[in-house]
Amino acid sequence: MKNRFDLLVFDWDGTLFDSVGWIVDCLKHASREVGLPEPSDALARSVIGLSLPQAMHNLFPDLVDEELKARLVQSYRTHYHTCSSDSLGLFDGVEEMLKELKASGFSLAVATGKARSGLNHALKETGMEDFFHTTRCADETKSKPHPLMVLEIMSEIGVSNDRTLLIGDSLHDLNLAINAGVASVAVTCGANSMEELLELNPLACLESTAELIHLLS
Repeated sequence: MKNRFDLLVFDWDGTLFDSVGWIVDCLKHASREVGLPEPSDALARSVIGLSLPQAMHNLFPDLVDEELKARLVQSYRTHYHTCSSDSLGLFDGVEEMLKELKASGFSLAVATGKARSGLNHALKETGMEDFFHTTRCADETKSKPHPLMVLEIMSEIGVSNDRTLLIGDSLHDLNLAINAGVASVAVTCGANSMEELLELNPLACLESTAELIHLLS
């Protein structure tokens, strides 16, 4: 894969940032707090990567009470930020990998289901505020797996789809890549298993995101 790509688009949660377990806990907490059935771990993991409203809809598709939906989302957001800043962080080796990729001339971007406020907070906490060439969040464009966020990133950077690689840990990420017409690499450190991810035919399936450096450098 050397010299094949110019633009690398990363998912955030479960790909660069080790937060999947905490997200599952927060989804369960929010459900209990508003009096809804607690989702299983598998169901909670299956919505990671979607926008928060879309994730809650997938968890509770029959919920029509708009006030309760709003309380559910707010409960999640409030509980998520109770985690101490030193309890969540980048996966081992990710910061070094990103620095090496950037120094090698790759354009780096993030496409995430997080809201802009949530991503900005995470970027600040990890010291990555000014690291990426551009980022897209689900509350300012379409939620995954709609291709718009990747199409917007490619347009902004000025890179074609055949020179773009998406790296993600969930089926939503790989479907986003398919819908945007870009290649993908899957990582198994987040939401979905290797068996599940391989069904969508990524170029490679890695145990850790930091291993990407060996494919590209």
